[in-house]
Amino acid sequence: MHHPKKQTSTDDAEWKAEQEKQRKEAALAKTTGIRVLAAIAAAVPVRLMKRDLLFILEKLVSVMDENRVEMLARQHGIRQKRDDGGISKTLVAFVRRTDEGTLSRLLVETAILLAASRMNAVTVLRDASSTYKVDTDAISLKVKQDFAAKEKAKLAKRPAGKPIQSKLRKSA
Repeated sequence: MHHPKKQTSTDDAEWKAEQEKQRKEAALAKTTGIRVLAAIAAAVPVRLMKRDLLFILEKLVSVMDENRVEMLARQHGIRQKRDDGGISKTLVAFVRRTDEGTLSRLLVETAILLAASRMNAVTVLRDASSTYKVDTDAISLKVKQDFAAKEKAKLAKRPAGKPIQSKLRKSA
């Protein structure tokens, strides 16, 4: 009877390790994508008139799902305040009072986010990166370094508490 439990524990540990690995890979990919999006936005030139940009952005934001609107808002430091009518309304209010350069960047970011929600996100980012000459490899390397530094800092804090937990489990 004891052997099946040990096997289950091993399977659970392997499953948890695999889930953690997948979670880290997803976080790495998401952070890389967000930074690539920011670099692309930084490369967008000012071309359209403000009224055009406002019109297009308001229409595009109205068809975006809430998660994408939140991503776009966070990209520009916008946080939803209580009872403001939702993140879309808060973002549109921001859009109406911002400058043309920011509107141009928002327009490109919105187009990328919308396309990524309906197509292969990696392909959409790669195409945009190519158009705006963004070095995705450099951004990816920086994200990996940042994640490694965070992991190292987390592990540096962990050893003090980990042996105590191990001793408690062994004595139990």
